[in-house]
Amino acid sequence: MSDKRSEYGRPASSCIFFIVVAYFLHCFIVLVHVSSSGVSNNDWELSLTGKRRVKDLLLQKDNRFCADCNAPDPKWASANIGVFVCLKCCGVHRSLGSHVSKVLSVTLDEWSSDEIDAMVEVGGNSSANSIYEAYIPQGCTKPGPDASHEQRTKFIQLKYESQAFLKPSLRIMSGKMNPPSSISKGIMDNFRSTSGSGEEGVAGFIGKLKVKVIKGTDLAIRDMMTSDPYVIFTLGQQTVQTTVVNSNLNPVWNEELMLSVTQQFGLLNLKVFDYDLLSADDIMGEADIDLQPLITSAMAYGDPRMFDNMQIGKWMKSHDNALIDDSTVNIVDGKVKQEILIKLQNVESGELELALEWIPLES
Repeated sequence: MSDKRSEYGRPASSCIFFIVVAYFLHCFIVLVHVSSSGVSNNDWELSLTGKRRVKDLLLQKDNRFCADCNAPDPKWASANIGVFVCLKCCGVHRSLGSHVSKVLSVTLDEWSSDEIDAMVEVGGNSSANSIYEAYIPQGCTKPGPDASHEQRTKFIQLKYESQAFLKPSLRIMSGKMNPPSSISKGIMDNFRSTSGSGEEGVAGFIGKLKVKVIKGTDLAIRDMMTSDPYVIFTLGQQTVQTTVVNSNLNPVWNEELMLSVTQQFGLLNLKVFDYDLLSADDIMGEADIDLQPLITSAMAYGDPRMFDNMQIGKWMKSHDNALIDDSTVNIVDGKVKQEILIKLQNVESGELELALEWIPLES
């Protein structure tokens, strides 16, 4: 019987043996590192899950380019600002100090749960830039991928350290923020605390939300081959409701509802029910709507009548929300609007099409 050998002269079976031994030795070293560092298997899994959340956010379309110069394929992030940046802009961010911008590698660095939550909460480059680049004056040009170091430094310092392009009432002193905190979140908290003034501010309201319920599609069956759907919206202690559409799994409402928004606004919850005359109404699905992209963008731009039609923000589709597609916030004919297509949760089927409009108190 011939002796099969590798290209290095060792028997093939011997090479396979060494490969297997090396693999198990690698696994042993990893396990020893985990146990010696005091990291439980659960913590290790949470760390991997956290990195996956950041990478998922990076893969979204608007995050595939540097927030500051539009260079493709950024691999760095400012965890407290909430933006993804390229290697060249990353160097400028580091020079600002971690109290302004805490820079982490998406792939190499360990992220804390607070840093991950802050990054995901901001939503990435489009959402952050709707705040930090709201008012770029004429004569000030955003650098491109081939910009010099001096051009990058000047723009990034103005953008984040001086906060020169923000609405003045939204500016905060980043030095007062603790390093793990989200500066972008601080700005959003700042506009909530400063936007209310006079009688409205005392009452705690910052504006109104108009919800247009357009239509439902492929809703769940709760009666004999059909349903009688209606929608209930809840925001804080307020509840509003559409009319009932009888015997229709693809109802068209085109109905407008109005809600007041307080400084401490939360998620807008919606539930679809099947109306029953003789028994309790059956639920046909639900979903939560994040109002932050709409309200943050609207407050950052101020009076929308001063601007042409344009996109000013975006709510990104992700694994932890009910969006079917990314939902953009736009100025349309002097009004701030957002169209949303929702997949109903905790139900076998159903979609809902909505249109939101932000109405400031002075309107």
